[in-house]
Amino acid sequence: MTGPLSDIRIVDLSRVLAGPFCTQILGDLGADIIKIEKPGAGDDTRKWGPPYLKDKDGKDTSESAYYLSANRNKRSAAIDIATPEGRELIHRLLEKSDILIENFKTGGLKKYSLDFSYVHKKHPHIIYASITGFGQTGPLSAEPGYDLMAQAMAGMMAVTGEPAGEPMKIGVALSDIMTGLYAAIGILSALHKRRETGRGQQIDVALVDCTLASLTNLAQYYLTSGKVAARFGNSHSTIVPYQAFEAADGWMVVAVGNDSQFARFAKLLGHEEWAKDPRFATNPARVIHRDVLLPLIAVAIKNRTRNEWLEGLEAIDVPGGPVNRIDEVFAMEQIQARNMRIEMGHALASDPVPLIGSPLKLSETGVSYRQAPPVCGQNTDQVLRQLLELDTNRINELRARGVVA
Repeated sequence: MTGPLSDIRIVDLSRVLAGPFCTQILGDLGADIIKIEKPGAGDDTRKWGPPYLKDKDGKDTSESAYYLSANRNKRSAAIDIATPEGRELIHRLLEKSDILIENFKTGGLKKYSLDFSYVHKKHPHIIYASITGFGQTGPLSAEPGYDLMAQAMAGMMAVTGEPAGEPMKIGVALSDIMTGLYAAIGILSALHKRRETGRGQQIDVALVDCTLASLTNLAQYYLTSGKVAARFGNSHSTIVPYQAFEAADGWMVVAVGNDSQFARFAKLLGHEEWAKDPRFATNPARVIHRDVLLPLIAVAIKNRTRNEWLEGLEAIDVPGGPVNRIDEVFAMEQIQARNMRIEMGHALASDPVPLIGSPLKLSETGVSYRQAPPVCGQNTDQVLRQLLELDTNRINELRARGVVA
């Protein structure tokens, strides 16, 4: 085990994305993640395909690309928490662990004696992270929550999409991702505090809360002015021009952050006079007169290729970039230099499996890639033998009764 969290063990009862994304981050940083899965079923996202990982014969396995994206650096132990013996195994694991993370509905683990109140009394050192749609309190706390609901209910969809179009969700499950990030931050903070007190605590993070927090300036726009932010498509509500434009051969973005950049940009477009026009000379003026200025810019950019414009923008130090497809992203030298595509050996594949690399770059205690996303129950025997010191006969007995797999 390597990494700054190599002395930390996490019992991971979470499924789907927010929780697994959180524990993958902590696993990359060295934590020992024991992913508890239901025997015979496993994480729901294993079946969220196609596409699926190909086996050694080129046939689809049961491992979806969705599952592969958030489950490396974990050991999978298939234990049925609905059985008394399974719950006993979990509590024995907690005795030797630091963190429990779960994303059951609020109150859903009480019948298994794995709710925070019970765990905190029995294992006061455990940091208990709960991820739900709406949190542990409030009138909606008992309701299930999903990323799409969070994006809709927390205002993200209302500010995403074309002005005259329909509300639009983000292209990925961003509410889940951000909630996983907040959960990781909370866990690290609780670990720091436990050094002082020796006691764990509950971390309560909700998809809706985290999505609302992510609206930052747009939510504050309402709190400050009482006005509801409108949708601007690929434009920015308070910076102009800051959006996508179509060149002769493809789409690109231009991000003008100040008036001097705009003056240089206008000159590049062949319209140096725009920087002296009182409608366009300052950003507040450009915001007010965006309906006049933006069509003029669009017409000018359409006349040359994307690369021509991007080379020109680089030369005058104005931010811009191509709108890349995902295949073009992974082909970028910058992405390759940052090791954002990695490969790991997988139990079901003959060739190394490509995965998305970690964006965390620590100069002294970097991330490590130790185990590819495991198949369901891949490490059950290992966990039960190494951590709980069960012998083969006892493991086989539990397996015969369906407690483990």
